Amino acid sequence: MPLRKTNLILGTAGHIDHGKTALVHALTGVDTDRLAEEKARGITIELGFARYAPAEGWAFGIVDVPGHEGFVRTMVAGATGMDVVLLVVAADEGVMPQTREHMAIVTMLGVGAMVVAITKTDLVDEEWLELVREDVQDLLSGTPYRDAEVIPTSVREAASLESLSRALVRSGTRARERTAEDLFRLPVDRVFAVGGTGTVVTGTLWSGRLARGEVVRILPGGGDARVRAVQVHGEQVDAALAGQRTALALTGAAVRRGTIARGDVLVTHPAWRPSMMLTVRLNALAGSGWKLEAGQRVRVHLGTVEVMARLALFGAAEIPPGEPAFAQLRLEAAVVARSGDRFVIRSYSPVTTIAGGVVLEPLPRKRKRLADSERTALEALACGGEHAVRGAAQVAGWEGLDVARIGVEAGWRGPFPQSASDPADGGPVASPPVLIDSSLYDHAVVAAGEELILVALRRYHESRSLEAGAPLEVLRASLPRPARRGLADGLAARLTGAGRMVVEGRLARLPGFEAVPSPAEADLAERIMALLAEAGLQGPTGAELAGSLSVGPEALDPVLGFLAARGRAHLVGDTFWVATEELNRAAARIVEELGGREGLGPADFRKVLPVTRKHLIPLLGHFDAEGVTHRLDGSRRVEKGLP
Repeated sequence: MPLRKTNLILGTAGHIDHGKTALVHALTGVDTDRLAEEKARGITIELGFARYAPAEGWAFGIVDVPGHEGFVRTMVAGATGMDVVLLVVAADEGVMPQTREHMAIVTMLGVGAMVVAITKTDLVDEEWLELVREDVQDLLSGTPYRDAEVIPTSVREAASLESLSRALVRSGTRARERTAEDLFRLPVDRVFAVGGTGTVVTGTLWSGRLARGEVVRILPGGGDARVRAVQVHGEQVDAALAGQRTALALTGAAVRRGTIARGDVLVTHPAWRPSMMLTVRLNALAGSGWKLEAGQRVRVHLGTVEVMARLALFGAAEIPPGEPAFAQLRLEAAVVARSGDRFVIRSYSPVTTIAGGVVLEPLPRKRKRLADSERTALEALACGGEHAVRGAAQVAGWEGLDVARIGVEAGWRGPFPQSASDPADGGPVASPPVLIDSSLYDHAVVAAGEELILVALRRYHESRSLEAGAPLEVLRASLPRPARRGLADGLAARLTGAGRMVVEGRLARLPGFEAVPSPAEADLAERIMALLAEAGLQGPTGAELAGSLSVGPEALDPVLGFLAARGRAHLVGDTFWVATEELNRAAARIVEELGGREGLGPADFRKVLPVTRKHLIPLLGHFDAEGVTHRLDGSRRVEKGLP
């Protein structure tokens, strides 16, 4: 029994008047030509929709597209969301020009599965039908659909329709699964007003889910709207899921202003943003007679929108037919895309399909040429899956790729995995990105960042050999400007965990590093301590020490820091230096003579510490911090015994 799937989009394709709409009516009972003009002219002009349940557990949303060459724009809007395509070829005419163009379009859009229906078989004999079969097989050869089932049908023969239904179910097992856990996105293909309901938009729910009462953002305009009601094929539901034809009743200021139209995209996650430029991999259509040239003006069909663009070919003059190449599309209007989206390119004039491709960077920076590292990143993005995540992290560089953005910028669908293998092909991902502070960084960035921190630490030790270590801010400053503080801290944690660095408090040092003074520095240290011993509690400031010792701050400050780190000297009140032994003796005197008393003022302490007020107040602040004295309502108390 085939694997059952639900909520697949089945789209038609094929030349005008080959029986697409009649076949849909025969399968579903729904006439998808709803416009009076369509019925009068006998051709499909707008997209038509129907629900089709060919077997238990299967639900297809059918999108019936126009076959006339003048409505290819509408056809592409309907095709960009298909899971299965039903290619229709009339037995009395065979493969026609629009059959070939539609075939090229669905191929470039990457529709996952195809079934070919040869219609109107009741109008031809068996010999002619066999010739049409051969014609179809020639069309399919060399395409991803070379093994597609070809089913002869007639709307007057129930058995042929049953054979077609079974083939469509079998093809559905080859379609890509959609997931409700993905980011919500719905490209709008219709907008209309309903009395008593208001503005209604419809579209194929490409990904995620949407419930009644949620707020959606309308892009590229940026307005918000609330979902008043949700319908799936005319039935009210609490929520719509990926793969369903969906109608939404919207309310809000943006809707009342009438700014929503076909081509807009409804989203809910802030990662979605409109862009005036896309980095893509282009494939010029082989056999079209067209080549793609730098600066060429083209029509880009992405989702339900058509927008004009100029081609930027990264230094190349042209792309020959049939050859893939990286490029940028410089758009004339903003679009909403994600990495992995498929698109179609048609020529400006005369209008015909000439190329297609896949979006790699939906929000790129402008480039004229590609560096080797950028080309490697784009090749990874083109692979999809975790390879694309690695490529997006490479592109992000020192800034890092926020995990919340991988759904758009790497095309990742659903929760991000903990493993380092690509579920698309089961193979390992070479050098997977590293997660640091909720962002992903390319392994090369991580390795370079770690080396920069170690080099900065090594240089700090060399230039300030008497300091116990480098402040962490020095290490943060060693990384290039786009790097965030979280990256430096994360790299420091990695280096510490690997035993390549030691962090104690706010200082970092290399393993085994110990501050050792040179003979000159050791001599200066002893001269400093002699002066501090002579000064007692009324110690000198740094400037006073420098004057007494005839040395500059560049020589004095490291030695003072060394003495402080070794516990031999202390900077009191950020002002003057006192020998630590002198401070300890003073603390003992305070406890001995004032222990157990409270309500003590400065005059009481001056009896124990014969110093000027200039020194007394900072000293009392020091003893407060050490727990020798305790502030209490503007006075102090001293506990009995040493703290």
